[in-house]
Amino acid sequence: MPEPTDTPGPTGRPRTVPLRQILPAVLRDPARALIDIGNRTEGELVRLNLGSFRPYLVTHPKHVQHVLRDRADNYERAGDGLFWRPVKRLFGEGILGEGQIWSASRRMLQPMFTAKRVEALVDGMADAIRDAVDELDEPARAGRPVDIGVEQARIVSRAIMKVLFADRISVPDAMRVIEAQDRIATAVIPRIIVPFAPLSLPMPGDRTFARAVRIVDDVLVPIVRETRESADQGDDVISTLWQARTDDGRQLDERQVRNDTVAMFAATTETTINVLTWAWPHLDQHPEVAERLYAEIDEVVGGEPVRREHLSRLTYTRMVLDELLRLYPIGWIIPRRAVAGDVIDGVPIEPGATMAVSPLITQRMRQFWDRPDEFDPERFRPERVRARHRYAHFPFGGGPHQCLGMYLFYLEAQLILATMLSRYRFRLHRPGVPGLRLAAALRPRERVELTLVAAGRAERA
Repeated sequence: MPEPTDTPGPTGRPRTVPLRQILPAVLRDPARALIDIGNRTEGELVRLNLGSFRPYLVTHPKHVQHVLRDRADNYERAGDGLFWRPVKRLFGEGILGEGQIWSASRRMLQPMFTAKRVEALVDGMADAIRDAVDELDEPARAGRPVDIGVEQARIVSRAIMKVLFADRISVPDAMRVIEAQDRIATAVIPRIIVPFAPLSLPMPGDRTFARAVRIVDDVLVPIVRETRESADQGDDVISTLWQARTDDGRQLDERQVRNDTVAMFAATTETTINVLTWAWPHLDQHPEVAERLYAEIDEVVGGEPVRREHLSRLTYTRMVLDELLRLYPIGWIIPRRAVAGDVIDGVPIEPGATMAVSPLITQRMRQFWDRPDEFDPERFRPERVRARHRYAHFPFGGGPHQCLGMYLFYLEAQLILATMLSRYRFRLHRPGVPGLRLAAALRPRERVELTLVAAGRAERA
């Protein structure tokens, strides 16, 4: 199948996908149902009939670009709309909001995530990752299996708490927040699937959500308060928020500092943990990819610790990460609300309409990807990337709301993957790629357990 090309869209009123086609499939397997709708509609702008709620499904890369970038001013991230309303109960207003509060939070935090600033953090991050990976030597020697999702959460916590939070949050406390985030991510799904249900109506997951949010606040709010007294001496995320001023010169209140701290904690931990957890079963299923990774890491890193100067040469490692992000994008659904009327490919969009953009769908559609369900890092050779539409692959969103931590993710994920694969080989306890669990992020349906073996021993065996 050739690389995707722009095709003309429909004109006039959009086609509607009826509820009878959507509901049974969504109840069986929500992720597969959404991908199948994308494949059936072939990039056409359609409406989904969900009863009283009828969002437009936006899947063609040129339509995605229109909504997220070209006309981003007309498509806002509405706090009371699809997806954001249930999630807002955790993050509140701030960097994950819209309007003046969002723009102020982004302006305050953006300097922490410039390429220059992130690269200055890499050596400290590499040291923290190496120290955290050292703790895997003992289970590797004993032949004891590990839950790699939990271990990666610990490694990511060690790195991120050091370089972005100045060790104000301990690794055990960070792990408590990560566990709470995992429960929250699943608890919000009933409200995402039924977005028109009022918050006053009890739904499955509500009590789990409330308990998990209390854990997040029990850990992070006291640290936010303590940091206020010494904020002028720090350059970590929480200190930066306390030092910031609004457009009219006011200091942020405690609630907004709390909201942005929670949001930045989630954004800088969850992505790396989830994406790397998917790496192991895919490498197990594709030994040729694993061998090429081992060879690249051995050639670039050798017997040295992984450092900043190695990362630019780990090109195949980056291709593997991009393919994992294609299959398991960060935000699987990106809802927007039309502020004013618009026309997309001849289809009139009324003010207030909800637009559902989904990397999960677009990045697995046959129209834009050859063998879309297969794991193949070769898709991300530079010449193939250049031949594709920019918005055929948008795992971090796009336009002004594109994830601040994208550059940090690539550096951190390369460091972790290269550090682990330079030292260990592995055996999965349950062969095969786990099913997809639809949550606020895309998670494996089962735990990924594996036994690590020191690289030298594995090669001699």
